Amino acid sequence: MPPLKPYNAELSYSYAPGLFPSMALMQHAPQRALRLLLSSRAQGEGVEKLRELCRRHRVREETADRVLARISGKQNCFAAVVFEKWQSDLEPQAPHVVLHHPMDEGNLGSIQRTLLGLGVRDLAVIRPSADPFDPKVVRAAMGAVFGLRVRLYDDFEQYRAAYPAHHLYPFMLDGSTRLEEAQILRPFALVFGNEGSGLPAAFAQMGQAVRIPHNDLIDSLNLSVAVAIGAYHFLNASAKEE
Repeated sequence: MPPLKPYNAELSYSYAPGLFPSMALMQHAPQRALRLLLSSRAQGEGVEKLRELCRRHRVREETADRVLARISGKQNCFAAVVFEKWQSDLEPQAPHVVLHHPMDEGNLGSIQRTLLGLGVRDLAVIRPSADPFDPKVVRAAMGAVFGLRVRLYDDFEQYRAAYPAHHLYPFMLDGSTRLEEAQILRPFALVFGNEGSGLPAAFAQMGQAVRIPHNDLIDSLNLSVAVAIGAYHFLNASAKEE
């Protein structure tokens, strides 16, 4: 492998900075691991467990203090695994979450972790957007991306053409019904808009638009919170109907 470069979206590889994200990678997708980077100060049971996993999967290990500081922006990052980026086909009959132009890296990481915890494995991201494989996102997600099927699309129409059977539930105010009143049809796709602007008005005509009720003390919910509430409700209500 050539010398490692500072991360950018055009690279074919990225970094899982931190012990927990690195462990998640080696547990969920060891076939994507390319190199283990360790700090000269790395020690402890967790580090040894990571090293053993990497040895088992024949992942090269090296000491790389400067690279770790550069990719993490911190002096206390003691491990990172370099991994090959990928895109997955989404499961045709599974629930999907579709993020339309999400731009906040912290939100995207939190959403990935929440979806994995709830058991939603399929995530579509519509460009332009934050990069799901950016090291900052991987760290914010605590490595959850390695347990998900993720695919990037250039526009929403591209996603829709790939999965025309999914019933769409855009989360927005215009033309929407309350979340608890939505009629849930499977397979479903929950569609969420940008943190600042939400979904374009045209999405109100696509599927069944829904909203999460809240009081007048705030103008909207944080995107990651809205995804968590929406996904939990749909999964719970759908399970009760089975």
